[in-house]
Amino acid sequence: VQLQASGGGLVQPGGSLRLSCAASGSISSINAMGWYRQAPGKQRELVASITSGGSTNYADSVKGRSTISRDNAENTVYLQMNSLKPEDTAVYYCNAVLFTHGSSLLKGYWGQGTQVTVSS
Repeated sequence: VQLQASGGGLVQPGGSLRLSCAASGSISSINAMGWYRQAPGKQRELVASITSGGSTNYADSVKGRSTISRDNAENTVYLQMNSLKPEDTAVYYCNAVLFTHGSSLLKGYWGQGTQVTVSS
């Protein structure tokens, strides 16, 4: 199973970015997908998550400024971030909790991370 994240970059304060993450491989079904971030010197933290049924959860720091969505047919999760602030600067990682074919174990997988830098 591989998770390929894209969409990071340099953006000015107040700007927007859309991150994408596509899961591929021997996937039977995906339970939850989400985005985490890790700033220098800080622990990785949850940004937003979404279940297969569409229920969402957001960190207080991004609530109202970000929207997580997913395309179940394409095994892809998106994170639209608006009104970006310098404190949003971090490496963003996507995560998927899923079943692989032939397994009854629910396992978590991580993408490679994409850098988001908010600076003027």
